[in-house]
Amino acid sequence: MVKRYFNYKIFLVLLLSFISVYLLFNTVVIPYRSAVSAVTFKYGSKGDYIYVIQDKLKRWGFYKGNIDGVYGYQTYLAVKAFQQKNGLKADGIAGNSTLVSLGIFIPGENSNTSNTYAAVTSSRSTTNDATVKLLASLINGESRGEPYEGQVAVGAVVLNRTRDSRFPKTIAGVIYQPGAFTATVDGQISAKLEQTSINAARDALNGWDPSGGAVYYFNPAKATNAWIWSRPLIKIIGKHRFCS
Repeated sequence: MVKRYFNYKIFLVLLLSFISVYLLFNTVVIPYRSAVSAVTFKYGSKGDYIYVIQDKLKRWGFYKGNIDGVYGYQTYLAVKAFQQKNGLKADGIAGNSTLVSLGIFIPGENSNTSNTYAAVTSSRSTTNDATVKLLASLINGESRGEPYEGQVAVGAVVLNRTRDSRFPKTIAGVIYQPGAFTATVDGQISAKLEQTSINAARDALNGWDPSGGAVYYFNPAKATNAWIWSRPLIKIIGKHRFCS
């Protein structure tokens, strides 16, 4: 009788341990899954992630409108066409499955890492990998091959614009403002990232501004817009003239 009673106690201990682990699992894991399914952008949505959605869809030929950060009718149609092409539910809503298919991962939502390609909320949010990668991609597309100081200066121009009332207030907004940078037009923003571009982005985000506060720059050998020559020159770095 003593032996049976002892085994019964062991069984109860094991059962309680199993229940505790099960409850812990559900408490931690289930909310994360709910967060994943909650990631949704649809008609009327605005913000930096919309810039990224539009940019990707435009590069793949689904979107013909301006990259303006507004989920309008053209964006809705483009998302729907992308979904149809990729066997997704064609509802025109950029939910988790569509975002993942687009290669857009949002830290803490549909990704548990921060090393992702994503838009950023403002120039004040400068510590995450997504910010560095976005700015580095622009620097890489606009100025790889230029002196390192000039690459940092290009990044600084982006940040200077976020603080200027004439431009969008976010890094993504500045970068994807229609016609603002050649790299977003000719696709060079998607070129293979060089380490110097990443380093330059970090230096610019950390406050180094070799441009002297410039909000414009251009290469005189390639400039086709006469207006840009009217901007007051601050300094020349490599092949770029940095202007106010």
